Amino acid sequence: MNYSLDKYTTHVKGENRGNIVMFTLNSCPWCRKTKQLLNTIGVEYSYVDIDCAAREDRQRLMETLEKWNPACIFPTVVINKDQCISGHNQFRIREALEKHQSTVDKEN
Repeated sequence: MNYSLDKYTTHVKGENRGNIVMFTLNSCPWCRKTKQLLNTIGVEYSYVDIDCAAREDRQRLMETLEKWNPACIFPTVVINKDQCISGHNQFRIREALEKHQSTVDKEN
Protein backbone atom coordinates (compact mmCIF):
# COMPACT_ATOMS: atom_id res chain seq x y z
CA MET A 1 0.00 0.00 0.00
CA ASN A 2 1.64 3.19 -1.15
CA TYR A 3 -0.15 5.82 0.91
CA SER A 4 0.64 5.59 4.62
CA LEU A 5 -2.44 4.43 6.47
CA ASP A 6 -0.79 4.74 9.88
CA LYS A 7 -2.39 8.08 10.73
CA TYR A 8 -5.89 6.59 10.40
CA THR A 9 -5.28 2.96 11.35
CA THR A 10 -6.74 1.38 14.46
CA HIS A 11 -5.05 -1.84 15.59
CA VAL A 12 -7.00 -4.60 17.33
CA LYS A 13 -5.00 -7.21 19.22
CA GLY A 14 -5.72 -10.89 18.86
CA GLU A 15 -4.33 -14.11 17.45
CA ASN A 16 -1.87 -13.63 14.60
CA ARG A 17 -3.35 -15.01 11.39
CA GLY A 18 -1.28 -12.87 9.08
CA ASN A 19 -1.48 -9.21 8.13
CA ILE A 20 -5.19 -8.31 8.07
CA VAL A 21 -6.22 -4.80 7.06
CA MET A 22 -9.83 -3.75 6.65
CA PHE A 23 -11.10 -0.66 4.83
CA THR A 24 -14.35 0.47 6.41
CA LEU A 25 -16.79 3.30 6.88
CA ASN A 26 -17.68 4.18 10.45
CA SER A 27 -21.27 4.72 9.29
CA CYS A 28 -21.55 1.31 7.56
CA PRO A 29 -23.52 -1.39 9.43
CA TRP A 30 -21.86 -4.18 7.40
CA CYS A 31 -18.45 -2.83 8.36
CA ARG A 32 -19.43 -2.93 12.04
CA LYS A 33 -20.65 -6.52 11.60
CA THR A 34 -17.35 -7.51 9.98
CA LYS A 35 -15.35 -5.92 12.81
CA GLN A 36 -17.58 -7.80 15.25
CA LEU A 37 -16.94 -11.05 13.34
CA LEU A 38 -13.16 -10.57 13.50
CA ASN A 39 -13.41 -9.71 17.21
CA THR A 40 -15.49 -12.85 17.83
CA ILE A 41 -12.96 -15.00 15.96
CA GLY A 42 -10.27 -13.30 18.04
CA VAL A 43 -7.81 -12.38 15.30
CA GLU A 44 -5.38 -9.49 15.22
CA TYR A 45 -6.27 -6.92 12.56
CA SER A 46 -6.14 -3.27 11.65
CA TYR A 47 -8.83 -1.11 10.13
CA VAL A 48 -9.19 2.30 8.55
CA ASP A 49 -12.52 4.14 8.82
CA ILE A 50 -12.19 6.17 5.63
CA ASP A 51 -15.10 8.47 6.45
CA CYS A 52 -13.32 9.53 9.67
CA ALA A 53 -10.22 10.72 7.80
CA ALA A 54 -9.57 14.35 7.10
CA ARG A 55 -11.18 15.45 3.86
CA GLU A 56 -7.82 16.06 2.17
CA ASP A 57 -6.72 12.47 2.94
CA ARG A 58 -9.89 10.62 1.93
CA GLN A 59 -9.04 10.66 -1.78
CA ARG A 60 -5.65 9.05 -1.15
CA LEU A 61 -7.22 6.44 1.09
CA MET A 62 -9.82 5.69 -1.58
CA GLU A 63 -7.05 5.35 -4.19
CA THR A 64 -5.33 2.82 -1.93
CA LEU A 65 -8.61 0.94 -1.52
CA GLU A 66 -9.21 0.95 -5.30
CA LYS A 67 -5.95 -0.96 -5.84
CA TRP A 68 -7.50 -3.85 -3.91
CA ASN A 69 -11.14 -3.36 -4.74
CA PRO A 70 -11.84 -1.24 -7.85
CA ALA A 71 -15.57 -1.22 -7.04
CA CYS A 72 -14.80 0.28 -3.59
CA ILE A 73 -17.25 -1.99 -1.78
CA PHE A 74 -17.28 -1.69 2.01
CA PRO A 75 -15.99 -3.41 3.97
CA THR A 76 -12.90 -4.60 2.14
CA VAL A 77 -10.67 -7.07 3.97
CA VAL A 78 -7.10 -7.53 2.70
CA ILE A 79 -5.20 -10.55 4.04
CA ASN A 80 -1.41 -10.76 3.70
CA LYS A 81 -1.50 -8.33 0.78
CA ASP A 82 -2.50 -11.21 -1.51
CA GLN A 83 -6.21 -11.79 -0.88
CA CYS A 84 -9.10 -9.34 -0.94
CA ILE A 85 -12.63 -10.02 0.32
CA SER A 86 -15.29 -7.44 -0.50
CA GLY A 87 -18.43 -7.03 1.54
CA HIS A 88 -19.57 -8.79 4.69
CA ASN A 89 -19.08 -12.38 3.57
CA GLN A 90 -18.71 -14.42 6.75
CA PHE A 91 -18.04 -17.68 4.91
CA ARG A 92 -15.22 -16.30 2.75
CA ILE A 93 -13.66 -14.43 5.68
CA ARG A 94 -13.70 -17.51 7.93
CA GLU A 95 -12.38 -19.71 5.11
CA ALA A 96 -9.53 -17.30 4.37
CA LEU A 97 -8.58 -17.00 8.03
CA GLU A 98 -8.54 -20.78 8.43
CA LYS A 99 -6.27 -21.05 5.39
CA HIS A 100 -3.95 -18.39 6.78
CA GLN A 101 -3.98 -20.06 10.21
CA SER A 102 -2.49 -23.14 8.54
CA THR A 103 0.20 -20.97 6.95
CA VAL A 104 1.06 -19.29 10.27
CA ASP A 105 1.20 -22.71 12.00
CA LYS A 106 3.64 -24.03 9.38
CA GLU A 107 5.92 -21.00 9.84
CA ASN A 108 6.14 -21.55 13.62
